[in-house]
Amino acid sequence: MNAFLKVLQQSPDGLLHGAALEVLTGFVTAPSTTQTALTMASGNSLTIRNAAVDSPIRLLTAWVDSQVRGILRIRSPKLHDNVQGIRVGHQANVIQPLIYPSPGQRLYSQDNLTVDLSGSATAGDIETACLLVYYPDMPGSSARFIDPAALKQRAVNYVSVENSLATGTAGGYSGEEAINADFDLLKNNVDYALIGYEVSPVAGQTDGGCACVRWRGTDSGNYGVGGPGSDTMKWLTNQWFVWLSQETGLPLIPVFNASNRGSILLDAAQDENGLDVIVNSIFAELK
Repeated sequence: MNAFLKVLQQSPDGLLHGAALEVLTGFVTAPSTTQTALTMASGNSLTIRNAAVDSPIRLLTAWVDSQVRGILRIRSPKLHDNVQGIRVGHQANVIQPLIYPSPGQRLYSQDNLTVDLSGSATAGDIETACLLVYYPDMPGSSARFIDPAALKQRAVNYVSVENSLATGTAGGYSGEEAINADFDLLKNNVDYALIGYEVSPVAGQTDGGCACVRWRGTDSGNYGVGGPGSDTMKWLTNQWFVWLSQETGLPLIPVFNASNRGSILLDAAQDENGLDVIVNSIFAELK
């Protein structure tokens, strides 16, 4: 973890500058028991970004949204081995972290990961995998983060902002809308820390999870920060970014300025069923 701490550049207000956090999403269709390579969602790639030389990039965690149990496998010649690498089982309809985030798996700039997934054999079934990658020193990144200590010191009020996302049926990301599309309540020119979120079914549905929820904007360096779209593990998702920060010892709580709210975009990754979801983003107003 010392290598991480050497590159952190925090300002007096607790903000970390120059880092990046990015969720990567890919999917397969009816893979059955065959380990099948992911088709990446638009804008995502399994080629690790070109970060600063010797930057200790980390895979923090990964999760799967599947309709049948199967295997997620993450490989590269630069990981432990390129035969099985990180091989973890996933359960049907259980969208939860499959890898503990601390200290995280070291990744390398410009390395090409091989990620494959098995699951349902039913024609048309889409199974989705998501990886969360942290770059401690990303040249040109304007993303802003704080840690739990800074959150505790600066938090004034809590507010949740609801978005109803109409997702598609083709896999990958869909349902994009601005954070203020349904409720425009954030105070102009005020910083807000994204603590976590809750995913719920829309009216008339008994369940309404999704593979991933993602936020993007100038304040995230235009990288997608996100987490599992579980509608049952609210105890984890409602503190997702705080939990990641606590477990890793890193500032990983995204900070957005409300002046940019029209361009803070929220979307979700969904399977072929295309169930719409309600997402409540939980923010802390910062002094």
